[in-house]
Amino acid sequence: MIQGKTIVVKVGSSLLANPERLTPRWAFMHNLLEDIARLREGGAKVILCSSGSVALGFNMIGERPETAGLRDKQAAAACGMPLLLNAYKQVAHEYSFEIAQVLVTLRDLEDRKRFLNTKNTVDRLLDANIMPIINENDSITTAEIRVGDNDRLSAKVAQMVQADELIILTQVDGLYDKDPSDPDARLVEQVTDVSPYLAVTEGVSSLGSGGMLTKMQAAHMAQNAGCETRIAHGEFEQPVTSVLKGERPHTRVLANEKPSSAWASWLTDRLQIAGSIVVTAEVTKALESGARNIGRADVLSIQGPYVKGDVIHLYDEAGNELARGLTNFSSDETMALARNLEISALQLLGYETGGTLITGRNMIVLDDSHLQWDVPDDDEMAEVAF
Repeated sequence: MIQGKTIVVKVGSSLLANPERLTPRWAFMHNLLEDIARLREGGAKVILCSSGSVALGFNMIGERPETAGLRDKQAAAACGMPLLLNAYKQVAHEYSFEIAQVLVTLRDLEDRKRFLNTKNTVDRLLDANIMPIINENDSITTAEIRVGDNDRLSAKVAQMVQADELIILTQVDGLYDKDPSDPDARLVEQVTDVSPYLAVTEGVSSLGSGGMLTKMQAAHMAQNAGCETRIAHGEFEQPVTSVLKGERPHTRVLANEKPSSAWASWLTDRLQIAGSIVVTAEVTKALESGARNIGRADVLSIQGPYVKGDVIHLYDEAGNELARGLTNFSSDETMALARNLEISALQLLGYETGGTLITGRNMIVLDDSHLQWDVPDDDEMAEVAF
């Protein structure tokens, strides 16, 4: 059942750090790594996505989670990361396996080349039988450039390594059909479509940056890549194995029967919106038949800034998201091309180009399996026509 599988395990700060003392919860870490050691001995490849560095660093800088600002959290992450990794290393050695740290930023996951470089590092560690521990590099990220939560980061990792299972350990048994504090709330044991449940998944923990909403978004990203997600309480003996064997209550989000390719999953499942364009009614109609080239005359408005190689979102005039694709130009270049159709690209940009903004082969037209992103506010969109 487990032998040969690739499993990504995500653990939140509330499980790793005592909420009052802000110190490592050693008993939980022993329980978790003992179970992971058992999985590894059974032939599974395991990647751990771990929060906790910020929470564990607060004491060193004399701060508390409820009062900390961005600079405090960055400094706390720098202090807490060695503590977290040292704790993991000590416990892992008790169970006779090695760990390695992989710190990532949003750009490492959203830029195709850096995404593949990160994948190569993780693959090489797995080949050497070393467990990668992946976390966002919180000591240098800002609100504008951070992933924002390790739930969706773990889904990107699952997509990256083409994992079979994503296990998200938290402090509840899984997804409920309404607020878990409601006595009539019922655990949802199996999900094929996350959309109906998004409205009841608000709220975050005191230490973490994600709630059930981000967990369901992560599960959606994973299922599109052919990976099953299980959301479960972490405070159990054999916290991962018992879930995989179905020995205790949890929420199981099924993988799509026809998953997207690795390329399509990376292109469509974004962590942040880099930029967007609104296209003409003619293009909207044409996209119903599939991907096509987007030219300079097809654009009505632009939201940026974005750079060449970013994945941008395409909307119709009514605000419905149509597709996502790799742009061949920055937002400034796109605006120059779209506003000056009578002037050659060579005169406008200083180099010869055909002026195709997005080529059809670098575009995915969205279907019902993709969660749409809301169109940016009007004041963020720059109209092409003066």
